[in-house]
Amino acid sequence: MNNLAVALESRKEAVELEVLELNNSLSKRVEQFIISLDAKDTTKDAYKKALRVFEAWIIAKGYNNPSRETILEYKQYLQERSLSPLTITAYLTALRRFFIYLEGIKVYPNIAKDIKGLKRPRGFMKDALTKDEVNVLLGAIAESKDLNSLRDYALINLMLRTGLRTIEVSRALIGDIGRENGETILRIWGKGRDSKDELVILTLAAYKPLLEYLEARQETKTREPLFISHSNRSKETLTTRSIRRIIADRLKSVGLKTDRLTAHSLRHTAGTIALSNGADLIGVKDMLRHSNINTTMIYTHNLNRITNGAEKFISF
Repeated sequence: MNNLAVALESRKEAVELEVLELNNSLSKRVEQFIISLDAKDTTKDAYKKALRVFEAWIIAKGYNNPSRETILEYKQYLQERSLSPLTITAYLTALRRFFIYLEGIKVYPNIAKDIKGLKRPRGFMKDALTKDEVNVLLGAIAESKDLNSLRDYALINLMLRTGLRTIEVSRALIGDIGRENGETILRIWGKGRDSKDELVILTLAAYKPLLEYLEARQETKTREPLFISHSNRSKETLTTRSIRRIIADRLKSVGLKTDRLTAHSLRHTAGTIALSNGADLIGVKDMLRHSNINTTMIYTHNLNRITNGAEKFISF
């Protein structure tokens, strides 16, 4: 056997050993990868969840030698599960990072290199409420003055008037309300941020219901959550899941709940109504804390598309 043949045979044996190592210790390698990440715990949890899906699929298929074709088949499997394009892209991003890591520690070749995610849909996946629907929703909640109703009104009204995300509402503390340049503001811990270095302006219409709710709560301290559960006495903060549930229940109670009207719709509503009432595009970008103004411009496009639709000029 010549030197080239010996080298090729040795490489074949090495690859077989690598495959065996990966197949027998995929779970272990995932754990090592997660530990190696210089990222937030939420990011690590998301990657771990995504890779567990891949691991379960590999085991179910009985694949001992995953290849690039295997990854493409897995991508097709994700699409057939009717997952959203964003979820599929996130799963594939985790997979690409994982195989970059494996190649870096010389355990397995990077078979996920250049595997593309799915294109993000144009526009928004959730609808916005109309002004009439906003009034119906808030009006129905305002009919009751119990503590839960005061909370729900203050919460939903706040999101509609500031465009806050559910995670930002969940993280808010009473002490985050303050004053800056003569304006009442709420300091927030924004998406992807490490501290409360962003803010939204609390107009009187946004601030007054908050005060009414906090006064009804009594014994409130600056370190307490802005919104809490009243189902027990522990004063636990409302989780994002609880906030989504409250909003879904309130939408359902007035006949507005659909798959395209959710908690996130309140954020879209804030941006849409602000622009339709004459707000500056940059101002809306700052309110919603978009990193790219192109994201904000989608609101403008949607408004112009409906208002100035070419279909309205077609006649026979």
